[in-house]
Amino acid sequence: MPLDDQPPAASLVLRTLLQGPLTRAEIGRRTGLSPGAVTKVASPLLADGWLTELGGPVQPPTGERASGRPATPLAVRPDRAHFVGVKVTADELIGVLTDLTARPLATGRTDLRSHDVVTVVADLARLVARLRADGTGFGRGDVHSIGVTLAGDVDARGGTVRYSPFLDWRQVPLAALVGAATGTPVLVENDVRALTVAEQWFGAGVGLSSFALVTVGAGIGCGLSVGGRVVSGAYGVSGELGHLALGGTDRVCTCGNTGCVEAVASSRAITEQAREAAGDPELSMPGAVRLAYAGHREVRAVFARAGRAMGLALAAVANLVGPQRIVISGEGVSSYDLYEEEIRQTFAARAFGAAAECDLLVRPLPFEEWARGGAAVAVQHLLAPPAPAGA
Repeated sequence: MPLDDQPPAASLVLRTLLQGPLTRAEIGRRTGLSPGAVTKVASPLLADGWLTELGGPVQPPTGERASGRPATPLAVRPDRAHFVGVKVTADELIGVLTDLTARPLATGRTDLRSHDVVTVVADLARLVARLRADGTGFGRGDVHSIGVTLAGDVDARGGTVRYSPFLDWRQVPLAALVGAATGTPVLVENDVRALTVAEQWFGAGVGLSSFALVTVGAGIGCGLSVGGRVVSGAYGVSGELGHLALGGTDRVCTCGNTGCVEAVASSRAITEQAREAAGDPELSMPGAVRLAYAGHREVRAVFARAGRAMGLALAAVANLVGPQRIVISGEGVSSYDLYEEEIRQTFAARAFGAAAECDLLVRPLPFEEWARGGAAVAVQHLLAPPAPAGA
């Protein structure tokens, strides 16, 4: 029976079991469902292969007597449905095939031949076909849906890329185009929000009532999970930490404004400032990192300014949202130690009161994990009701 035909409690039970097997009694405690309701929901899910019963009954703790019927744990059947996640960058496509628990089964990469929409869609469809072929034998289900993620202003509900600065796309109906090319339902989401979903359901955000994910790289991104939901914003825009105006600089951001965090602390901004500091117009980001490690005073000052800007930005997140944890990731964390001291000192000085107790967790994640975020969005769409507009 399709999940669409099941009561809402069925999705609730499945979501609860994604983090691991539980007895029916524990499911009831975590969801608020009565024992009868749990049994009523679980029976068709077991019959249709969404759930399975594990091994023998759970033994009571030492010293306690068992009462009533032995408790047999229930678990999600990971092979019941498969998903593909694709991360689109300016240069390549990174894809991953996962099961229902977002466990990667196959991965693949392909270079983009151009930024032309038709070409990118064709390349993406070929990558999905390859992942499907590589995943043969991993279970009984074909790909249920595809999650495509990329940087920029994305209308997830409409499946449209409103603006992608790195691809120079505007108003591209990407979900419809990829769906037609692959014959599979497609969801499109901002890449940072998708990665936040993956961390919320399967990563560093599991069990937290609120957390933020801040990514440092070509841009500065931020995903927010508040009250168990990843915030998307009333207009599909949220967490644009890179465009928080700090002032104190006349550097122009990619958005056209001056004083943005991204204009000081993104990899691109650091590279441009390091070129000026070193007097080398050909200096690359790896070259800037090498000079900083070698003790080049002016280049080290560039990283220090970036660290102070990031510290202010993280303090703003802590003050506004009050998350239990801020996860810091992105390709920029490979040089994090060059400005970690400035980040933490500025954060401690600017976070208000107890907000400074927020855990700052550095978590390097390869692009395959970002692609997994697309699959996590697809899993979420299957198992969670859509958030109300503006959530």
